[in-house]
Amino acid sequence: MSKLKFIKKKHSGRDVTGSVSVRHQGGEQKRFLRIIDFKRDNVGIAGKVVLIEYDPNRNCDIALVQYANGEKRYILRPEGLNVKDIVKSGKDVDIKVGNALSLESIPVGTIVHNVELIPGKGGQMVRGAGTGAAVQVKEGKYIHLKLPSGEIRSVLGKCFATIGTLGNIIFKDRNLGKAGASIHMGIRPTVRGVAQNPRSHPHGGGGGRSGIGMPTPKTYAGRPAVGKTRKKKKYSDKHIIQRRKK
Repeated sequence: MSKLKFIKKKHSGRDVTGSVSVRHQGGEQKRFLRIIDFKRDNVGIAGKVVLIEYDPNRNCDIALVQYANGEKRYILRPEGLNVKDIVKSGKDVDIKVGNALSLESIPVGTIVHNVELIPGKGGQMVRGAGTGAAVQVKEGKYIHLKLPSGEIRSVLGKCFATIGTLGNIIFKDRNLGKAGASIHMGIRPTVRGVAQNPRSHPHGGGGGRSGIGMPTPKTYAGRPAVGKTRKKKKYSDKHIIQRRKK
C-alpha cells in the first residue's frame, strides 16, 4: 500500500533560481498533501468508510475508505456519506451516494460529481464543495451533463462519475476574519499599482491621488492588463452544447 499523505513542499512563487516568478505567494502553513483517488479504479471491491477528515488543500471534506483487499484510499466525501457506509465502483453497482460507475449506467436526473473527461484518466470536473452535475440526456455514446456553472456539456458514456453532491456547501459563506488567515493559505498582500513608486510599477508616482496616467492599464511588468491576452482553447468547444453565458 502506497503512502497516503506526505508533507507538501513550499515554493512561495519562486522558480529554480530562487527568484520570485509569481508574486503574492508565501508564508503558507506547513501541511500534509493527501493523495485522493480520483480514478476509483478498485472495481468490484467493497470499501468501508472508516474516517471523515478535513483536507487543508481543498474546500470539501475527504473520506478514508478501507477496501476488502486491505487497501486504503482517500475519496472526496459527498453529502450523506458517513462512517461505516459501504462504497463500490464498477459498471453494475447500485445507484447510491458514494458509488462510482460509468455515466451510461447512471439514470437521467441523477446528480453526480468527480466526472471524468477521458475514460480511465480520473475525475477532472465537479470537484468543489457543494457542487454537483445533473445527467440530462443520453444521446448515442455521449451523455449530456448540466454543470454547476450552468454549462451543458457532452461527455463520453464510458467516463466514470460518482453519485451525489459534494458536501461542505457552507464553504462559500466563510469569513477569513483577518489578514493572517490569508497568509496561512499562502496568499501574501496585494498592493495597488497607483500606491507604488514609478520604479516598481507603471501606474506609480504622481503627487497625491493619481490615476493610472496612461491610455491603458498595465501589469507591473508593463504588459497590457486589459483585453484579450490569450488564445481560446477550441479543442473542447465541440462538446459544449450550451455555454454558461447565454
